[in-house]
Parts: sequence; C-alpha cells; structure tokens
Amino acid sequence: MATDTRPTSTQAVITTLLANLALCGGFVGAFILLRIKFKRIYSPRASLDIVDESKRPPELPKDPISWIFILLGRSHSQIIEYVGLDGYFFLRYLFNISALFFMGLLTYTVLLPINATNGRGNTGFDKLSISNVQNPDRYYAHVFIGWLFYGLVIFVIYRELFLYNSLRLAALSSPKYAQKLSSRVVLFQSVPDTLLDEKQFFKMFNGVKRIYIVRNARKLGGKVRTRDGLLSKLEAAENKLLRMAVKNKLKADKKGTPIEGTDINDYVPESKRPKFKPDGMFGKKVDTINYCLDLIPKLNKEIRSLQKQYRSARPKNSLFVEFENQYTAQIAYQTAIHHNPLRMTPVSTGMEPGDVIWHNLRMFWWEKSVRSTIACCAIAAVVILWAIPVAFVGVISNLTYITNKLPWLKFIYKLPKVLLGLITGLLPTIMLSILLAMLPIFIRGMASVAGASSVQKVELFSQNAYFAFLIVNSFIVITLASSATSVVTQIIEDPTSSLNLLAQNLPKASNFFISYIILQGLLITGSTLFQVVGLFLYYILGFFLDSTLRKKWLRYSSLDGMVWGTLFPVYTNLAVITLAYSIISPMILVFSAFAFMFVFIAFSYNLSYVYNEGPDVRGLHYPRALFHTFTGIYLGQVCLLGMFVVGKGWGPIVLQAIGLGFTVFCHMNLNQSFDKLIKVIPIDVMRPLDGVSETPSFQGQTDYKVKVLDRKKQHTHHKYDSEEQLNQAINEENQINDKVKQDMLDDDIEMQQNVSTITPLLADRDNKKLESNNLFIQFFRPDVFHNFRHAKKLLPASYNISPEQTDDPHAYSAPVASSKPMTVWIPKDPMGLSKIEIENAKGSVDMSDENSSFNEKGGIIFLGPSP
Repeated sequence: MATDTRPTSTQAVITTLLANLALCGGFVGAFILLRIKFKRIYSPRASLDIVDESKRPPELPKDPISWIFILLGRSHSQIIEYVGLDGYFFLRYLFNISALFFMGLLTYTVLLPINATNGRGNTGFDKLSISNVQNPDRYYAHVFIGWLFYGLVIFVIYRELFLYNSLRLAALSSPKYAQKLSSRVVLFQSVPDTLLDEKQFFKMFNGVKRIYIVRNARKLGGKVRTRDGLLSKLEAAENKLLRMAVKNKLKADKKGTPIEGTDINDYVPESKRPKFKPDGMFGKKVDTINYCLDLIPKLNKEIRSLQKQYRSARPKNSLFVEFENQYTAQIAYQTAIHHNPLRMTPVSTGMEPGDVIWHNLRMFWWEKSVRSTIACCAIAAVVILWAIPVAFVGVISNLTYITNKLPWLKFIYKLPKVLLGLITGLLPTIMLSILLAMLPIFIRGMASVAGASSVQKVELFSQNAYFAFLIVNSFIVITLASSATSVVTQIIEDPTSSLNLLAQNLPKASNFFISYIILQGLLITGSTLFQVVGLFLYYILGFFLDSTLRKKWLRYSSLDGMVWGTLFPVYTNLAVITLAYSIISPMILVFSAFAFMFVFIAFSYNLSYVYNEGPDVRGLHYPRALFHTFTGIYLGQVCLLGMFVVGKGWGPIVLQAIGLGFTVFCHMNLNQSFDKLIKVIPIDVMRPLDGVSETPSFQGQTDYKVKVLDRKKQHTHHKYDSEEQLNQAINEENQINDKVKQDMLDDDIEMQQNVSTITPLLADRDNKKLESNNLFIQFFRPDVFHNFRHAKKLLPASYNISPEQTDDPHAYSAPVASSKPMTVWIPKDPMGLSKIEIENAKGSVDMSDENSSFNEKGGIIFLGPSP
C-alpha cells in the first residue's frame, strides 16, 4: 500500500511551524497591546520603585516595533548594568549560538546540492540530509565542511572563554566586587576540632578580621520558627478582624443603621472573631489574637536567652572567616591548608549571607561523600527510568512508520493532513516539554542532599545534572526511538540490515528536533514575553490568596528571580542537538538560528524589565555551558563517523577520525588552560601596579616599598654630597616613574572619564596595544581584543563605586542567632480601631498600621512598603 511508507516528517514540521507561528503571533500581539497598561507585569523594574535606581532601565517607547531596536542597540556596559554578569553571559550565549548557526547556513552552498542530487530518492526534508547520499565518495564534502564548521565552533568557544576570564577578573577586581563583604569572606567546611577555635585562624593567616563559627542552634531555631509562625497567624487574624469590622460598618451604613463605638466588639461579634485549634483537629478552639498575644512574649524571652548562649553552643564543623581585603581572602581560598585529605574542604567564597544553606554546614567529610554518591545515583536512576516515557514521545513523532505491523493504526491516514501533522509534530514536542519541566525541582532537591552549602552551588550542581539528563533523554533516547521507529518494519523483516537502516534513517529523526526547536523558539518565546504565568499569579491567584497587607505587598514588590542552573541547560541542549545534526541534516541550522535569535530578543527584554537577577554566581554558568557545547561537536562527529563506516567510505573515515582527535585535543587543552582561572582571582589582578598604591583588593604597604624603594632612597641619600643634589635626583626619578605609570594608566583613565574619582588601577597583564578596525582581525585575536585591558572598558561606571561598608558582627552567624520579631502590619481603618489594636498589643508585639488603608469596597490596600 503506497500510503504505508509515505514520509510525514515534512508535513509535521510545516504544521508545527504554522501552529507555533500563529500562537507566537497571538502572544506577542497580546504583549504589545498589554505592556503599556499592565506595567507591574511587563515592566516592573523600569516603572515601579521596587529595584535599585542604578538597576532601573529606561522605559521603552509605546510603539510596537522600536523597542526591539533599542534592546538590540544597547552597549555591553548597559546590559551588564541592568541584568548583571549572569544575565549578560546568558544573553551572550544565546547571541553567539544564533550567530554561529547563521554562519553555518553558508554550508548549504555545498551540502544541500551534494545531498539532494543523484541520491536514494528521499523526499521532503529527508532529501536534503546525508541519508539521501548513495555514493560514498560524496562523504568527503561532509568531512571537510565538518572540519570547517566544527573548527569555527571550537574557536568561538576558545574566544568566549578568553573573554569570560578577562571580563570576570575585571569585574571581580573592581571596587564594586572587591570590597563587598562576600568577596572578603571564605567558608571552610570539614574543619577538624582543633581548628574550631577563633584564635587558631589568626595564627594561620594574615589579614583575618573576624571568625564566625557555625554552631548548633536547633532548639533556638525551633523557637524562632514557632514565634514567627505565631506572628504571621496574629497578623492574618488582625487583618481579617479589621476587614470584617469595616465591611460590617459599610453594610450598616448602607442600610441606614450606623454602628458607633470604639470597641471592636461593636463591629464584630465575639463569636465571629478569628479562632483556631492550637492542639490540632480534636482540640478546643481559642481566640487567635488573644492566644498569640499571650504566647509570643514568652517565646521572645526564651529566644533572647538562647541567643545570649549562642556563642557557647556546640560548634558544627564549618566556619566563615572574614578578611580585611579580597587579596588576603583569596590567598586563603587558594591555599592547601590541612595535611590530612578531605579536611578543610570544600572551600567557598563569594556567597552572600542570605545565600547560605545553613543545615548543610554540619556534614563530615565522609558523610558528604556518601550523600553525594546517593544524590548522583538517584539522578542516574531517574535519567534511566525517564527514558521510557521519553521514548514513547519519540515513537509518536514517527507513528506513521509502524502502521505496517500495527494495522489498527492505519486509521490515522484518514485524518486531515493538518491534524496528522499536529499529532506527529506538535503533540510529541509539547509532551516532551512537559516531561522535562517536571525535573528541576527533583534535581535541586538532590543538590541539597549532596550537601550544597549555598544556592549558587545548588544552581551549579543543577546545571550539570540537568544537562546530562537532557542529553540522554531529550536527545539520545529520542533520536534512537525516533530513527528505530521509522524502520521498525524493515528491521523485523530483515534483522541483519538493522545497522544500515538505522544509519540511513538517523538523519530523519532531526525532523522531530526541528519541530522541538520551533516550539522553543516561537511558542516558548511568545509565552515568555506574554507572561502567562505572571498574569495568572498576580491577578488571579493573588486575588484569592492574598488576604493580608504583607502578602499583597510581597506579591507587588517581589520579582521572579532567574534560576540559571535549569535555564542554561535547556538552550545548551538545543545548541548540542543542532550541532549534532548540522552536517548530517543541515536544514536544522536555519530553524535553530532564528529560534535562538527570537529567544535572545525575548530574554533581552525580560531580564532587563521583568525578572530579578537571582543568586549572583558571577557568570560561572557561562564557561560550563561553553564546555557542555562540546558535546554537540562530539555527537555530530561520532554520528558522521558511524555513517561513514556503514557507507564504507574508507577515506572519509580516516579524515573524520582525525577531526575527532583534534576536537579531543582542543577540549582537553581548553579545560586545562581555563579550569582554575575561572574559579579564582589571580594575584596580579589584585596587587598594585607600582607596588606602592592601594587597590580595591589590597590595602596597606607592600614589601616592594619597604625592601626596594625605601632601601633605594637610603642608598641614594648616601650617594650625593649635598641636600640640593639629592632632591634634584629624587625629583628626576619621580618624574620618570610618574611618566611610566601614567602611560600604563591611560586606557584606564579613558574608561573612567565619567567617574568622579579614579580608583587605584591594576596592571595591564597583556601589554598588547594593537589597534585595528578590521572586524576579521578583531575576531581572530581575542588575546588582544578580549584581554583584560579591553574587558575593563565593557564594565559600567558603577563598578568603580565602592559599596557601602557596614561592620555587622552577626553577618555570617546563623540567622536565628540575631533574629528579631517582625512588626505586625495591620490596615488603618476610618473608625480608629487599628490604633486600639496597636495599643492593646503594646508590651506583647510591635504592631503598625502605617502605609495602609481600606478602599471604598472594604478591601485592604497598601500605600507603601511594609514597616
């Protein structure tokens, strides 16, 4: 039957493209229409006073098109200013991948004619893939084009690693980062008992300012959680009580029977006051407000007593060390401290106090090893088990190929072409997206099980784990299931031909991935701009769930933060898929190029105007993503090698093996070159250029001044007979030194011409001042045009402003050690009842009705931030 083997892949791709174009157009159209009116959803960072002024981008024009060109025309420093280092490098990854794939379209001039002519007679997109090639001599074209394209990708990875290293070091040695408290604090874990003493670290390191020993505060933590829970319950009860009082007053006024009085019971009967059962479901109900006001002062007294005893509590085996400056902190961070293995490790720096996962600071070295193994095994099990539903998705994408052995499925041929395309194209891609969306929560849980000490480490763990999962399940399993399904009947009839058939049909699996990339590039991009989830959470869920002033204010003022650990792998995986198929099925390139471009535009907008930056990982996800991208090169080269073996193209096999070896060589060398550099701050970017000045990372006198300059001056003093000759010689020497120093600082002064004060600047490690406007030279000389000196020019002027310095002795103590009770926030009513409630609560809790009111319908509203 002729219809049994007809290819539906092209129809599926076209149908998916049209469906996603329609949906994306609808979402983008809605975004353009709504973004001006609903500023809380579409531009909260620019329109509302809820982010730092320096992070607030300018509002975009109202017309529907020009905002795109404004986004694309921003300078590097503007992007870094508004979205931070992590956001900047994420956008850079999207842009570079899109540009690479657009460059890859040049391969069409060779590959498409080679694949399409005098082949096996495939039709549709399959005609343009390597599976249509019959003559093995044509494989030479694929080898050499693969060398060129994959070589370009490897060079871009090297180029971007070079830039990342330069820009990261320029940023971290700037005043903004170098003088942050988190840059001067180092966390040591698995600390032996002998070193859990503040005095010991003052002996071991120079520049130690303060020691924070992490201590056991389980009882204190339980009391604080109970107290905070009661305060939240009290706040909810007070808000509910006053809301009922105001609504009852409005109802009475409407009926013409006004209620008078200053007692809350005049407005709300005793029986209607908020009540709950403190002893559980079968306990007796009590008045919530009275119960909380009675119990909270007792808890506060117990908490204060336990907080006074905190410094004598049993220590855990972790401690934070605050150093005087970044230089001394980095010396400690980069030093091997203990003679026994796995002691005083891991060592971490750069985490804010709010980023610490305190319950993971107790683990012993052996416990961490066991828990890490358990977490990795759990993730591996999920990766394997998840392959079953994912393989089913791959089968659906090629459903029409298995109807020969399953005749009852032949009814699908009677379906309209559009519906058939939706079932085999759009449905499996949506199913795959839903399956993949369920994993991040589990992976982050495993990161905590493995002992991650901060949210940054959770995100870095998640990036590796989620990427591994995506490669196995959304690429390898889908590819094998899809390609095997397309030839299942032939394999059953002639099992010995399975290898040849799979090799010929492997490129056909790319059609599913084209549909998947279209989904990510159009539908996901459109929904990201439209903010479907944001609209639902703010206007619908918030309406039903936010019953207190604090909940309403938090809903209004809290922005969604980025979760880089599970966002980066999604697009790294798409890049890997495209690279793997870029030579064997080059049509995927054009769809991926446009998909990444659309995603870049969408995230350029949302990162600047909608989302919060999330935990600051200082761009470390970017080099990981670049190294993950090598996976796509390996897969593409191995697939090509396998197809050459099956096609018996012996010359291409040898050449392809050489190309694969070159990739391994480049990967190993890049990893060796950058692995440590991207984790530490080298000494030469922290110490002063002239050996005398102070820098953002280093304060104080250097040995060079004492042992060289001062000694030289003493020698000079004895050399001259008169004071006049001595002074003249010193002045001449100083003039020469100033001239040399000025020459070396010219570039830095130019960069900081808009900054009122010039901070002490650092050495130019590169000293390469080649200037050229030739884009070709600029591209192929990252050692010149992406070096430290040029990277500093990309930083915003705000990076040269030192952060406000505070000296908090509890900064890196457990939060419960200095926890204070929150102020209960209640709405101000026109009858003055809130003032009475505040007076009644005096001596028990702090209560305030500032920045609050009621609307004309009796609903509570906030007029400003919480007290």
